[in-house]
Amino acid sequence: MNRVVTHELIHAFDHCRAHVDWFTNVRHLACSEVRAANLSGDCSLVNEIFRLRFGLKQHHQTCVRDRAILSILAVRNISKEVAQKAVDEVFESCFNDHEPFGRIPHNKTYAKYAHRDFQNRDRYYSNI
Repeated sequence: MNRVVTHELIHAFDHCRAHVDWFTNVRHLACSEVRAANLSGDCSLVNEIFRLRFGLKQHHQTCVRDRAILSILAVRNISKEVAQKAVDEVFESCFNDHEPFGRIPHNKTYAKYAHRDFQNRDRYYSNI
């Protein structure tokens, strides 16, 4: 349940921050889906083991890419090739955008670190 809520809240964050054009720009949708798959825990090692899909080299990136494509195909009536192209075009920048967490919260420990980073985000710049 936490994963699903986190996934959807990332979409809400993107909607408010980036003014995403959900209905006409497939690249906006692709970017938000990449970010949601990356940051929500959809591609955690435990989930991938339950899906019987796991690997060693860049598996997280592959999983994020695949999950984003599946999500786009679930909400849009477009071909798989168009979805793949949109994800490929935005993948690098959107995969590396970790806002609002600042890091990928792989587990509860990393989530606590991300929350601590969030709490301290302005601490070092308040006296400048």
